Amino acid sequence: MKFAATVPVIPLASLSLIAALSLLSPTHAQVPTLTPNSNQAQPIDPNDPNNLRPVTQNSSVLSIDGGKRLMSEAESAVSSQNFDTAVKKLQEARVVFNQLSNFYQELTSSFSGIDNRVADKQRRKALETAQLRDEATYRLAVVHRSQNKPELAVPLLVQIVKSQNPTRDLGKKAYQQLVELGFVDSPTSSGGNASKK
Repeated sequence: MKFAATVPVIPLASLSLIAALSLLSPTHAQVPTLTPNSNQAQPIDPNDPNNLRPVTQNSSVLSIDGGKRLMSEAESAVSSQNFDTAVKKLQEARVVFNQLSNFYQELTSSFSGIDNRVADKQRRKALETAQLRDEATYRLAVVHRSQNKPELAVPLLVQIVKSQNPTRDLGKKAYQQLVELGFVDSPTSSGGNASKK
């Protein structure tokens, strides 16, 4: 049995030309679209290879300044007794600082033993952003407490004590909040303001 198959023959030069042209396809840089009234930062898609915007821009949420801006907005909301907005802004700040801390930790481990100067700088950034995350968490717990929602405040305060250690200032303050809420009944012996009121 013979099968007759007609296979088009493409010269080798044509294949090379097709391959070269496919490699030369245009690359388009992503240009952020801003509306005239849009002061809000646009979300960053880390999976988009065409996203060429630096994350240190003032409009970037994924930055230390972006997280601090959210905390400042939350503070303003608390001052005007708009607790729902404060909760939203503090939750967003926690997410930003947590992501930043994780990213800096990953960079630290990537550069450890390769370039210790870079690894050390990233480690310091990871610690700084973790501290800011815990501060945002503490403020969020206090807002929940002021709303008479201890069931939301307690888990956050416990996270802070675990993260900060009960011997550091923020850890002591978080533990004191737990004492005042009646969640724990053992005031710490270290720290002057940790006695039950």
